[in-house]
Amino acid sequence: MVRAELRKRHYSIRTEQAYVSWIKRYIIFNGRRHPGELGSDEVESFLSYLAVERQVAASTQNQALASILFLYSEVLGIRMGWLDRIVRAKRPKRLPTVLTREEVRLVLDRLRDPVWIAVMLLYGSGLRLMECLHLRVKDIDFAYGQVMIRDGKGGRDRVAPLPDSVKTRLTHHLEYVRHLHETDLVAGRGSVMIPGALARKFPNGNMLWGWQWVFPATRLFKDEETDKVYRYHLHESVIQKAVKKAAGLTGINKRVTCHTFRHSFATHLLQDGYDIRTVQELLGHKDVRTTMIYTHVLNRGGRGVKSPADSF
Repeated sequence: MVRAELRKRHYSIRTEQAYVSWIKRYIIFNGRRHPGELGSDEVESFLSYLAVERQVAASTQNQALASILFLYSEVLGIRMGWLDRIVRAKRPKRLPTVLTREEVRLVLDRLRDPVWIAVMLLYGSGLRLMECLHLRVKDIDFAYGQVMIRDGKGGRDRVAPLPDSVKTRLTHHLEYVRHLHETDLVAGRGSVMIPGALARKFPNGNMLWGWQWVFPATRLFKDEETDKVYRYHLHESVIQKAVKKAAGLTGINKRVTCHTFRHSFATHLLQDGYDIRTVQELLGHKDVRTTMIYTHVLNRGGRGVKSPADSF
């Protein structure tokens, strides 16, 4: 029932997985009793357990609460006053980790294709990791030098720049991907999963070149529901592990993740003089206040103040 309501509202697959997981944990925590038998005391006990015993972050606690509220209001249709009185955890304000341009180069120098290409798009186009891995061949426009991000966070489409420095290696990579696709077709495979409505409208669309993943997985998988064999995109852990290893080899004393390159993209654009509204649009932020967090680096120290120790 939860999955059906989430899919009816076109929630992302990651949100669906998270909500279902939290709802299961909530029910198990309360002795596997039906949620209709539970109330505000049980919800607050579960949230307290997460904060005190599990010591989860405020954002994680709020995600658990959002899952439970969705269960009651949208699935069970229970609209009780206590739902509105549940207090959400206050999220601390964290400043993002940003690499210098030299540090970005050092990490990239220790990566190999196709991971190098993917990380270059994270940094050069400001993509989130899953946005990068969800790219189809048709989303890359070499002529206009842009990348189309479809159904990004919040269900929003946007256009991002395609770095000139990645074009040559990306072209060679796509030649390999086309060869892989043609080999799959000869073997009677060559299908990828496409959105449901388009799959019905274009029955053979999943075999077209334009719909192939830019970063295909090395192995095929079998869909248990349809019993069909597909090629999916690279798993995100492939990129994450490679970045972690490369950053460790550089000796950079910062916590470097895939998202760090997106943070660096935004900060370096602001340093180059681009206005914050442009950066907001490129990042796909709904609120400019989210983008403004990157201006902290431009202050160069505590609000741009020169330390008195430097006057000695």
